[in-house]
Amino acid sequence: MIKFIIFKLFILSFLLSAPSHKAFAQNLEMWISSFQDQVYYEKMAALFNEKTKGKLNLTIKAYGFREMPDKLGVALRSGEGMPDLVQLDETFFGVFLNGPCPFADLTDLAEKSGLDKELHPRRLEVFTYQQKLLGLPQSLSAMMLYYRKDLFDEFDIDPEDLKTWKDFRIVGERLIEDHAQRFLALDGTLFDVFLRQRGSDLFSKDGQFLPDEDTALDILSVFAEMSEKQITVMPDRGSVFDPVFFSGDLESGEVLCVAGADWYGLDLFQQFAPGMEGLWGMLPLPAWIDNTGKAGPRTATFAGQGLMILEASQKKKACWEFIEFVMKNKESNAERFLQGNSFPAYMPSWEDERLLKDHEYFGQSMGTLLVELADEIPPVVVNPRRPQAIFLMQENYFGSVMFGSLTPEDALRQYRNAMKKSWGQD
Repeated sequence: MIKFIIFKLFILSFLLSAPSHKAFAQNLEMWISSFQDQVYYEKMAALFNEKTKGKLNLTIKAYGFREMPDKLGVALRSGEGMPDLVQLDETFFGVFLNGPCPFADLTDLAEKSGLDKELHPRRLEVFTYQQKLLGLPQSLSAMMLYYRKDLFDEFDIDPEDLKTWKDFRIVGERLIEDHAQRFLALDGTLFDVFLRQRGSDLFSKDGQFLPDEDTALDILSVFAEMSEKQITVMPDRGSVFDPVFFSGDLESGEVLCVAGADWYGLDLFQQFAPGMEGLWGMLPLPAWIDNTGKAGPRTATFAGQGLMILEASQKKKACWEFIEFVMKNKESNAERFLQGNSFPAYMPSWEDERLLKDHEYFGQSMGTLLVELADEIPPVVVNPRRPQAIFLMQENYFGSVMFGSLTPEDALRQYRNAMKKSWGQD
């Protein structure tokens, strides 16, 4: 009897002293560079707990597109307040490659899970550096041409007549001559997109900046000439991402086309021009024709988010389990598209009818067009200097060429010199 009482007291003591199930919950902190994505990730954490019967306490801190990389840099330098995982745009990825990489190597985990084969290879390359996979891409980010269907009808423009950029220029010249109608809005974000469409890039694989300067010069010259003829136009405030551009140039019919990635149509169009539903359609980008007469790819990529785990995190296993879930779960991929974030880079999800049906805003299937273009996506060369090269062209040189204050030759010379000086090169 005494032994039985002692045994009961032992069990009671164990139950009182043992931590509750809640105490075993994984507490993760995630930083994201999109306020809109906060609702998405909160929903994904709840779905993860529902599907896995787990207890993931995910604290999400949302910052601006440029603010989050700045905050992450401060945290890494100070070693204080670092998150466990981050959502980072590929435009800023290179910023964190100039020195010891702060991100965990996901190569083996991706191979074990099959994600190395299930995510689009061109998008995996964007977050790979020195043979290490450092992040997983969430969006395909394939570029396309958004166009005003109603005004194409009014001006008798057949979308089938825009196969190449030469075709585009011919139609644009007719629009200006006959109707004084401008055709395309553009800004500096398109420069490296066009480089990749032409089979080049900002850097070569061995790190050479502007490895094909003749191609870069030709791109700037083509669009400078179209800008001079008013076929193309820079927005008043210099950016096709400015809300005022949507409420001004686009809603007024100042231009008939704008180039953008999948997320540009899913997010920005519906956010900043909700009253234009049904007026916009989607086409492949016009192709460039090489010296042999062969047409190049009808798309390239620009920007797009990836998920990374911080090397300093003590909870890498829990981070990976959540990231793998977000990448592979059918509802997760569908929600990202349906909530207006992006078209997923996870190729098995492309069979989901929800991603392929006609989109309510555009009246056609974005998914079908993107799947058609997916095999044409050209590679991106990752380099620690890439973010600086992107922003220098966007902010200092592209607009100057389009407005005629710099010749393409002078702009490229200054561009190259600025890159050399910034990296301490003579």
